[in-house]
Amino acid sequence: MIALTLTEVADIVGGRLADITPEAAARTRVTGTVEFDSRAVTPGGLFLALPGARSDGHDFAAAAVDAGAVAVLAARPVGVPAIVVDPAAHPGAADVGAGVLEHDADGSGAAVLAALARLAKAVAGRLAAGRLTIIGLTGSSGKTSTKDLIAAVLAPLGEVIAPPGSFNNELGHPWTVLRATESTDFLVLEMSARHPGNIAALADIATPSIAAVLNVGTAHLGEFGSREAIAATKSELPQAVPSSGVVILNADDAIVAAMAAKTAARIVRVGRAGGDGVDLWADGVTLDPLARAQFTLHHAGSTVPVSLAVHGDHQVSNALCAAAVALECGATLEQVATALASAGPASANRMQVSTRPDGVTIINDAYNANPDSMGAGLKALAWMSRDGASRRRSWAVLGEMAELGEEAISEHDRIGRLAVRLDVSRLIVVGTGRPMSAMLHGAVMEGSWGSEATAVADAGAALDLLRAELRPGDVVLVKASNSAGLGTLADTLAAEGAGDAG
Repeated sequence: MIALTLTEVADIVGGRLADITPEAAARTRVTGTVEFDSRAVTPGGLFLALPGARSDGHDFAAAAVDAGAVAVLAARPVGVPAIVVDPAAHPGAADVGAGVLEHDADGSGAAVLAALARLAKAVAGRLAAGRLTIIGLTGSSGKTSTKDLIAAVLAPLGEVIAPPGSFNNELGHPWTVLRATESTDFLVLEMSARHPGNIAALADIATPSIAAVLNVGTAHLGEFGSREAIAATKSELPQAVPSSGVVILNADDAIVAAMAAKTAARIVRVGRAGGDGVDLWADGVTLDPLARAQFTLHHAGSTVPVSLAVHGDHQVSNALCAAAVALECGATLEQVATALASAGPASANRMQVSTRPDGVTIINDAYNANPDSMGAGLKALAWMSRDGASRRRSWAVLGEMAELGEEAISEHDRIGRLAVRLDVSRLIVVGTGRPMSAMLHGAVMEGSWGSEATAVADAGAALDLLRAELRPGDVVLVKASNSAGLGTLADTLAAEGAGDAG
């Protein structure tokens, strides 16, 4: 974060000083990072006191100061230097914390989050007036993988700040913004939404000069109610870009392409094929045995061969968006191709491929799942199980896709049927709820027989089955929404014989 005195921070967030004199506050500067975990506090930092499931951050204020924090951003005095924001003075703050803080009965956490947003907005505004380029990204699926690719292709051009994993909500977004300093060239921000207005609010904190929309699918359908409502919310990002900026749209998704009418910014269209109005495209796409794509990248009359280091045919669209961002930031086609060739999976549990000494290949994609990404994962599994004229046995270990609302039963049924159509050797359905029963039912109705499709109660039972029946050379996809907790299962399988996939 840029250095600010405690007086400046208090003025920005609308808070009052507690347990520190005005004179001391004017002399004391925040020079470190802003943290909500007291164990991560560094000297000169600012600690956020947020309520949690088991404890309240206010109870760790003294420990944070002992660790080097110069003050605490809190909702009440905590006995150490603090900037206190009063929940009663910010009645709209509860909207900020909705869905992010599950344990915030008194609104204290929402007030602190709202203050954090105000601080991040002030810092982003100052930095954007200088060298900083802010890049925003949204989509129903592929956001985190694309964010990682964007960070990789921008790295040769300057200092890049991007969130770890999927840190893309009302806490992770401003926390990431405050990682930027005067030396930061590019700030890459992934934006998620649970209801209309979320993306607009995030974009208001740090207004992007470059924005990219990947796709509009059915993720979070249960919360939005319709795909049209999801599209309207995703379109909040291009609407936030000023007329001097650039909006990158995936021309292969008609709903995304139509967002060109929603912004005054210059439009850059990317796609899997060329055509009228498409500015950057890929052709000649092929996959290697580990489903890593190779293609020819076209832009402005020039071409370059590209070989991706990430897995899955769906990564081509992600790479095109990343390439478009880099080109807008001054990269050459050759620089883009070189960076993409070395940009492997950077976030945990997202299409991480490893092969054990016994030849078993694990595809760990257990962080998140929706119908689109589940289908992409199954197609990658089917491709990797091919071995020339022969086939390796394939296993799909699938958990629930959360937040699908009324479509949950039909979408899980559809995924069960897709696994059979792709000739997956074994389907393990993990979980006992109605959606998982529908997935098993779909597989059976599509033609699965015997033990090809099996239901187990939990991840432990799935691990036991795999340990008993896996053979050397098998390929295993582990995928579910994060709430299903299958990441540990995938990690355990890989750890039982770690090795890199060629």
